Amino acid sequence: MTRRRKIIGYLVALSAALAQVIGQAAAAPAAAVPNPGPGGTYGGASVYRGRGFDTCQAPPLTTLSAWGTSGYGAVGVYYAGRARACPHQRYLSRRWLTGARDLGWRVLPVFVGSQSPCVRADNKRGFAIGDDPWGQGADEGREAARRASSLGIAEGSPLYLDMEAYDYKDEECGPLTLSFIRSWSSTVDRYGYLPGLYSSAESGVRHMELSRRAGYDDLPEILWFARWRVSASTDHEPMLSASAWRPHRRIHQYAGNVTESYGGRKLTIDRNLIDAPVAVIR
Repeated sequence: MTRRRKIIGYLVALSAALAQVIGQAAAAPAAAVPNPGPGGTYGGASVYRGRGFDTCQAPPLTTLSAWGTSGYGAVGVYYAGRARACPHQRYLSRRWLTGARDLGWRVLPVFVGSQSPCVRADNKRGFAIGDDPWGQGADEGREAARRASSLGIAEGSPLYLDMEAYDYKDEECGPLTLSFIRSWSSTVDRYGYLPGLYSSAESGVRHMELSRRAGYDDLPEILWFARWRVSASTDHEPMLSASAWRPHRRIHQYAGNVTESYGGRKLTIDRNLIDAPVAVIR
């Protein structure tokens, strides 16, 4: 009888140990993204220093898991705005954002609102800023903050306004676009978020640098500049003064519309080098 009890005890202990191992394996994310180098914080948000990508449609979490070995550590998501190329986001939700966070991904939230009246892209001309750029910028800044909050993107996070390339030298269009950007930025700031701007290095980013030199306030706190077919660098953008938007307030989009595949999952992406704040996901 004693021997039988010992055997039963051994079997119970073995079952408990096996269950613990299985539970730990299930809890661990598959192919989690490695931690970046030390980046510190900015405005209450963690700074990520490393490579990331953005893509028109937020990919399913299974794809993010498969891409855990890609070398990318951040993903840009087009979470709101009337001028998005992919307005119907099949996967993007509060649950998706927490899932991406738990897989180790950092998130760059992008708002694609009204565009400059002198925008160069044909597909953006139907979303022009109107006759009241300051009021419109404020309205869309509130929308950006409220939509971010509804998705669980906490205050202190950056929100990036996507303003596609435009003719900033145009005497009417340039000041109107600047007014919209400044109003959007100041409104996002009042709601507790960090305003950022994505644009072409030769247009919107150059415009911001000239405006900074001219003494304008309410400019975006972070710049995400597109300059393709050059080496990736956040330090050597010729349109920016060496000390401007530093430290930890720059992103370089250095390639676009490239297709990559990891773990059998293919995406068409833009490539970015990041030294900037990322979203705080609740």
